Amino acid sequence: MLFRSVQVLIFDNPDPFAAAKRYVPGYIFLVGFIVSMVTLVKGLSHVGLELSFGQSLLLATAFGVVIMMFGLLLENRINRGERRSRGQYDFSSVERIFGVLMMFTACAMAFAHGSNDVANAVGPLAAVISVVESAGSVGGSAAMPWWVLVLGGGGIVVGLVTYGHKVIATVGTGITELTPSRGFAATLSAASTVVLASGTGLPISTTHTLVGAVLGVGLARGMAALNLRVLGSIVLSWLITLPAGALLSIMFFFMFKGMFG
Repeated sequence: MLFRSVQVLIFDNPDPFAAAKRYVPGYIFLVGFIVSMVTLVKGLSHVGLELSFGQSLLLATAFGVVIMMFGLLLENRINRGERRSRGQYDFSSVERIFGVLMMFTACAMAFAHGSNDVANAVGPLAAVISVVESAGSVGGSAAMPWWVLVLGGGGIVVGLVTYGHKVIATVGTGITELTPSRGFAATLSAASTVVLASGTGLPISTTHTLVGAVLGVGLARGMAALNLRVLGSIVLSWLITLPAGALLSIMFFFMFKGMFG
């Protein structure tokens, strides 16, 4: 839906550059509003700050406006590209405007990644720490020590630095051809989905969600725009990793039980 809105409002416009200047600030506002709204409504209660829905709506709107004004300052530095021929435009300047927007959607995606995948990684560790501190009793909930969050965040950073570039290359270039405008549609939709899921407590996979968003952009352009071989290997990896993780978990459990149990 985001990709089609960009196509209709901007690229199908008689003057795409002027349309981009007009509509991109609205998309920037949307990025700031969605991320801040979910954070204010669902996230701040965990740090002892309770806000009403109306207060959260007002603050999220204000935050979205601030982000939009900052985006406008960056956008105003981009000049119009030359017209290639009669009735045709050089879309590189339009894509540069979306490059500014991608800065904000990438930050939103990073925020969503940290809000969800760190929890997936350190959730079992928090449960183990709770059992140890309560002398073996298993409770319905577990307190989260601050150093566990730091450990989980550090682990994600190390993973991205060492092996993450391979996954980035597959998602960014292997599934379909992405431009800044297409990347914006994929990252904002994925970030919105993940942040909303985090707010409701659903432990979804950020990478799977982003692959779905990139796939959606490709499908909006037609099946010919998709690399079906890469897509098939991704689906196959999803099917393999679930039983592989379960089998390794069983193996480590019995190994540790034999050593310490």
